[in-house]
Amino acid sequence: MIEINLNKIIKSYGFNRVLDEFSLEIKTGEIVTLVGENGCGKSTILNIISGDEKCDKGNISIRNGSTIGYLKQIPEEKSEDFTVKDVLYESVSDILNINEKLKNYEEKMMKLTGEKLNELVIKYSNLQEKFINMGGYEIDIQINKIINGFKINDLVDKKYNNLSGGEKRIVSLAAIMIKNPSILILDEPTNHLDIETLEWFEDFIKKYKGTIVLVSHDRYFINKVSSKIVLIERGKEIIFNGNYDSFIEENELRIEREFKEYKDQSKIIAAMKKKIKQLEEFGKLAYPGGEPFFKRAENIRKRLDRLEKVEKPIIKKDIPINFIVSDRSGKDVIVINDYTLKINDNILIENINLKIDYNDKICIMGSNGCGKSTLLKRILKDNEPNIKIGSNVLIGYIPQEIEFSSNKTILEYARMYFEGDESHLRSALSKFYFYGENVFKKISKLSGGEKVRLKLFELIFSNINCIILDEPTNHIDINTKEVLEEALKEFKGTVIFISHDRYFINKVADKILYIENKNIKEYIGNYDDYKNKIIK
Repeated sequence: MIEINLNKIIKSYGFNRVLDEFSLEIKTGEIVTLVGENGCGKSTILNIISGDEKCDKGNISIRNGSTIGYLKQIPEEKSEDFTVKDVLYESVSDILNINEKLKNYEEKMMKLTGEKLNELVIKYSNLQEKFINMGGYEIDIQINKIINGFKINDLVDKKYNNLSGGEKRIVSLAAIMIKNPSILILDEPTNHLDIETLEWFEDFIKKYKGTIVLVSHDRYFINKVSSKIVLIERGKEIIFNGNYDSFIEENELRIEREFKEYKDQSKIIAAMKKKIKQLEEFGKLAYPGGEPFFKRAENIRKRLDRLEKVEKPIIKKDIPINFIVSDRSGKDVIVINDYTLKINDNILIENINLKIDYNDKICIMGSNGCGKSTLLKRILKDNEPNIKIGSNVLIGYIPQEIEFSSNKTILEYARMYFEGDESHLRSALSKFYFYGENVFKKISKLSGGEKVRLKLFELIFSNINCIILDEPTNHIDINTKEVLEEALKEFKGTVIFISHDRYFINKVADKILYIENKNIKEYIGNYDDYKNKIIK
């Protein structure tokens, strides 16, 4: 049956029409992923389904009796005295209240006899039936399963408002899963989840008995869970049944087909316009007997006006990231011998013996807090006696949280790394989506994605031969991820990166360093190769 029906939705913000007669039917049990460029309307659709926003025109219907759980990108604040446990149990307060009432009835029944006992037994039975239908007897098992799955056992007794943004997101997601609504609306649900938790969450989502609408930049996750992909272009829907891989394949065929239709129609339109002009010229030459020519020209013009125009398909603009490498490093890029990584007395990784060679593409993996980022920072410090940086190694670094110690404009900052006149500089910046008045934007005002793009610009023109990246895909959209993947694969140098983005790891890595139980294990290949080896 149809769970959600969006019919010819129009939504504008000022003069910007984001959704233009957008229509979509979502059936019960489907897992639907919305994709498209940033600003295309994905989050707007989620807000309209949840009721947080109203559409300007069109209508939305949701199946009677449906319940909605909505994970937003920014977690909501709670009362100061709220613990994580309060947040998790808030969504099942009705069940907990009934459970308390049942316990009270049980105590009273122990003291009653006769008619009063019979009356209370009937009340108890009716309430117990309601409790069973609500899943009351399974709720503790379900809550513990979700708490363990999201690895938030250590957070349960903490004040919710004292958590980090990432922890609040995970707790909010866990609370929604405990609520068990018939419709799940998830905006970037995989942010801040490590790979082990991601895999558990994927399995949980695939078995979920409900309808799911989600937005995500995690292509591996989308590929695993989605049954339908909805691409939003020009405010309209383009629907693909299947997972992300099938969407990519079918969308490329669609673009090819539509581009051919556009070119064929363009030729027909050009020929009709040429014929109109020719007939009008004949009419003028045949004056005063040229009326038949003008009538024929007018008939063709009417046909042209009635012609349903084929829009030119949107072909995504890739950022052509071509790293400039004039000097290669030596064969041994980084050598670590008998090194123990620790913070104060806390040992993170013991007895590291590791050699990274020129042109290696290495992903460092492991659960949150195992020492991945700390290891990179120690390498970058270049003052540890047991960590040796090889000859002529020139390192460029993109940290997890990019901070620029400058309040220059984008243009002023870029000029520090670019040799050439301003017209060529602005042309280069435009390839990173910095163009027009945008180049005068202050660095302090940049979004996370803009910071990544500017940092990439800096590295490209810094003549490096070793790139170290800490979670490089956290703040960039799918298009930019794909271009970065291609650039890193083609980069004539060494790449060392931390990532939970399994699709990205598959595309870039030729070696995995996995940190577990204070040790590093090395696996040749990408993420799927690593998974196959540990499963065996």
